[in-house]
Amino acid sequence: MTVVALLSVAPVIEGSMASEVAKAVAALDAFDVEYETNPMGTVIEADDIDELMLAATAAHKAVDGDRVSTFLKIDDKRTADTTAESKVDRVAEELGREPRSAPDE
Repeated sequence: MTVVALLSVAPVIEGSMASEVAKAVAALDAFDVEYETNPMGTVIEADDIDELMLAATAAHKAVDGDRVSTFLKIDDKRTADTTAESKVDRVAEELGREPRSAPDE
C-alpha cells in the first residue's frame, strides 16, 4: 500500500464522542482500506488516493451532529510502496527498541 493517512472525525459536542467516532470507523469497512484506530485518530492505508478519499468522506458523513470536525493528514509516497507498519519499524530500528514508553510499575 502506498497511501497512508491519519484521520480524525468527531462531532463538536460535550461529553463522550465514542458512539459517533465508532460510526466513522465502521464506515471504513465498506472500502478497500486497512486501518488501525488509536486514541488520537485512525491510521488508514490504501492502494490509491481515490479509495482513501472516498473512505475518509464516508467516515465524515457517518457522524451525526450539527457540526463535525475532520482532520486528514495524507502521506502519498508515489515512488515506493510503504506501509504504516514499515514506517514504525524504521523508527524502532533507529531507536534500537520499540517506539513506545514503558508504563511505570
